[in-house]
Amino acid sequence: MEANPYDESELRPELVLVVDDDEMMRDLAVAALEQAGFFVAEAENGVIALEQFRQLQPDIVLLDVMMPEMDGFATCRALRALPAGVDVPVLMMTGLDDTRAIDQAYHAGATDFITKPIHWAILRHRVRYMLRSSKAIRDLRVSEARLNNAHRIAHMGSWEWDVLNDKFHWSHEISNIFGVDPSGFDSSYSAFLNTIHPLDKELFNKAFEDSCSLKRPISLDHQIVLPGGDERCCHTEGEIGTDDTGQVVRISGTIQDITERKRIEEQVRSLAYYDSITGLPNRVFFGELLDRALTFARRYRKKVAVLFLDLDRFKEINDTLGHAVGDQLLREVSERLKHCVRGYDSVWPGGVKGEENPVARLGGDEFTVIMEDIQDTKGVIAASQRILQLLSDPFLLDGVEICVTTSIGISIYPDDGEDAMTLVKNADTAMYHAKREGRNNAQFFMQALNDAACERLLLERQLRKALANEEFVLYYQPQVDAGSGSIIGLEALIRWQSPELGFVPPGSFIPFAEESGQITLIDEWVVHAACRQLAAWLAQGITPPRVAVNLSGCHFLKKSLVEMVSECLQNFGLEGRHLEVELTEGVIMRDVEQATATLAELKRMGVTVSIDDFGTGYSSLSYLRRFPIDTLKIDRSFITGVTRDPDGAAITTAIISMATSMRLEIVAEGVETAEQMSFLLEHGCSVMQGYLFCRPAPPEEITRLLVEGLAMP
Repeated sequence: MEANPYDESELRPELVLVVDDDEMMRDLAVAALEQAGFFVAEAENGVIALEQFRQLQPDIVLLDVMMPEMDGFATCRALRALPAGVDVPVLMMTGLDDTRAIDQAYHAGATDFITKPIHWAILRHRVRYMLRSSKAIRDLRVSEARLNNAHRIAHMGSWEWDVLNDKFHWSHEISNIFGVDPSGFDSSYSAFLNTIHPLDKELFNKAFEDSCSLKRPISLDHQIVLPGGDERCCHTEGEIGTDDTGQVVRISGTIQDITERKRIEEQVRSLAYYDSITGLPNRVFFGELLDRALTFARRYRKKVAVLFLDLDRFKEINDTLGHAVGDQLLREVSERLKHCVRGYDSVWPGGVKGEENPVARLGGDEFTVIMEDIQDTKGVIAASQRILQLLSDPFLLDGVEICVTTSIGISIYPDDGEDAMTLVKNADTAMYHAKREGRNNAQFFMQALNDAACERLLLERQLRKALANEEFVLYYQPQVDAGSGSIIGLEALIRWQSPELGFVPPGSFIPFAEESGQITLIDEWVVHAACRQLAAWLAQGITPPRVAVNLSGCHFLKKSLVEMVSECLQNFGLEGRHLEVELTEGVIMRDVEQATATLAELKRMGVTVSIDDFGTGYSSLSYLRRFPIDTLKIDRSFITGVTRDPDGAAITTAIISMATSMRLEIVAEGVETAEQMSFLLEHGCSVMQGYLFCRPAPPEEITRLLVEGLAMP
């Protein structure tokens, strides 16, 4: 019975084996792939994956890198060692995005590489593409193994050249490849040579001449030109045949049409080296090409500049208008960048043959430009200004006008680094400096920036330990009724005493806590510590005034805040009136609807609300009336100048008058002199806070003041 020409695996839907120790990632992958029509099996580590592979023989393996027991690299190598695992496509999934990890994946035998977070729609297409590529390669090998179907399946034909009589004989498949009628074809070598592409004719002819003179085989890739002008890529193999005297009398071999294979190889190369959204070189290709540019610069003692670009507020565009518009914006930005730098310094050919393109996309909204052979910084500055100007013009996307700016960091070889990694890192550092300088500008790298960045990293690392190691403490500063001398309130102020860094002021670590997301935990600790201290005073028979705690904006807008405050009050047996929440104007204006709801919940618990640093934000009476606010705190910047600055005095007087008309309590911050106190009393503000009365003090000192009273100035 004739063997079935079709593999049974081709008659069933493709089976995907997903290997990841993260159950959530497996669930997401399974859902995305099953929706696309694939069968999916799961494994939680490499050991189980190998057993599953032996039993199920999947068509493709999606393999995580970081796993217990047996990581992805070891698993991939073990798969390749199995008889059925030699050709199966392996797609590595990981959160790593450095070149070393990618190289290690490919060395382990991975077919392709994708980084987390994963775009599931793209993953489905990539899996389909890899399966198609795998099938094409498998078909090719099957066709080579099955001689009867080799010519038809692999587009391969056989030929023989009678050297002595200059006669070519070839199979029907070669006629199909060359698009000629064999009956009307001049079978001489010169006629055959005329079918070869002009650019490859000399190479092809030399291979035949060397084969005859040196008696060696022929093996080369080349292009042919069909009668209609179309071009195809072919691979020619040939071996010589000699007579009894050793003279070459014939050369025979095969010609295979490899046009489709070349196309697939180009697609694979494009996936490996080019960004799928913009078509620009990706991070991997950029690293190789920057190394190439630096090698040239070292040899000829030239300078190279690396420009690191990051779009300002790109995340807001993605979140507001969607990722489709975000991707379209990235494509438009890449086109403008290519137009802006085309014809300037460049290091590699772009996607279009012959077009020079020194722009790369590293990922997200990050782009890079390499400038070679620069003489001084003037050219770099000019290029940066052109980029800033070109990107500042509005983009029209889906009928919506979008304005975007960019921040640029610049590093120079060899001044700012002698290798690619250092130059990119320093350019990235300079870019963040440009962000802090207000965005939409370019900044050169300076070593001081690197030192500051290292200091920031050290601070962030230590901050992560501070809560666990109980390094935070609360100090309290009294709010005093200057008319009676009584303490009517306390503001809780956090302090960090780090064993490694010493005393760190809140202004230095609070911004880091907000950037890293730790501010929520710190806020919870502050509320918990303040409630614990209030409960301790009550247990001692001391009736404490209300304690005000400052809350960050990002925490205030979370729905979990009210639950956290309520739980703390209940745990320590406190009433809401014991606690006051301090917020800035800007915080409550970020999301008016959510702020109103949160404040209303706090008020229902009896918690009072104060607006801190009033007068420095929105200062809108119409907005203030919308919120259930109890107290306004006049910012210290106005109090400082009330006795010598007419503007400061006028603003302070206006705030007092407004608060009085709205029946709000008012507290003046930063009172340091008797003259300031007199001015405030004269204009109707009696509650004050500042060094004139008391500096922030630890709980034990505040306990003494609550018992003995405060000495008035």
